[in-house]
Amino acid sequence: MPEGHTIHRLARAMNAAFGNTRVRLSSPQGRFEAGAAELDGWVMARAEAAGKHLFMGFSPHGDTEPIRFIHIHLGLYGSWTFAGSEGFHRMRAIGAPRRGLEVGSDGSWASIVPGANVRLRIRGAEGLADLTGPNQCRVIDVAEREAVLERLGPDPLRRDADPREFVRRIKKSRQSIGQLLMDQRVCAGIGNIYRAELLFRARLDPYVPGNELTTPLIEALWEDLVPLMAYGERTGRIVTTQPEHRKIHRELNERTVPVYQNGDDDPASVPREESFYVYHRQGFPCRLCEASIRDADLAGRALYWCPRCQRRRVRKAGWTDLNSAAGWAYTREGE
Repeated sequence: MPEGHTIHRLARAMNAAFGNTRVRLSSPQGRFEAGAAELDGWVMARAEAAGKHLFMGFSPHGDTEPIRFIHIHLGLYGSWTFAGSEGFHRMRAIGAPRRGLEVGSDGSWASIVPGANVRLRIRGAEGLADLTGPNQCRVIDVAEREAVLERLGPDPLRRDADPREFVRRIKKSRQSIGQLLMDQRVCAGIGNIYRAELLFRARLDPYVPGNELTTPLIEALWEDLVPLMAYGERTGRIVTTQPEHRKIHRELNERTVPVYQNGDDDPASVPREESFYVYHRQGFPCRLCEASIRDADLAGRALYWCPRCQRRRVRKAGWTDLNSAAGWAYTREGE
């Protein structure tokens, strides 16, 4: 399932492709026919992300705030694919599977025939985007959008995020920090990769209950997560390793599910076998201490951690300050 940084990249792509323009909507599959017909010909005022949710706001004439929204959650199988003129947008695909649309029979994007599974097609003056396989795709009003946002925890990539709420929701719970970080009501946008890597970088045992952690430790989690996810939004890739650690033990366990990322074919990108400390590295040596990385099931999701580096601590580790992600996540060095 795409993590929050991917949905923020998607919102940025939608704004670049269709923002403040009148668009045509259709549902070739038929499952969103009524919703597409309701907003067909309206102006897409803006797109925004909140955690793993995408909201595309529509106005009848473009001179008012959005009064209807298409609310989309990609889930495990949802994907957007783009095609258009040369200056339309450089994004080819977002989600799974990551594939681009081929040009139509006359060699142009305008003649591309939608696939049978396209839930929603958005067409503008310079290009189009096709949505397939989403977990959710519906038209909602302003109040319904607010209701979704109220259910979510703070999103590290949103300007209106309140870190104090992140601290409060963790400290009031007896659940393990490993479970809490996957709860979208605690923090919107974190998925399994960020959960595993964030806890390693905090040197924190994933089984410690949230209510045992000190406020400075939880604040440090947030302060590390923001640049990590900002890097993901900027580059389209999750990378959590410090640059000086990336060449150490370049193994990744891909026996069952390959860890594909956007840009894997770009030689300038950080290779995926250098990108993580513990995620999908079970059975391999820790990059820092040589202990064998472990994995286990936690609440139905795979958990990865280093039993030596990650201790049952309640206070912030000094390693976190010495190895801040902010030192590379916003620069070309991090790529």
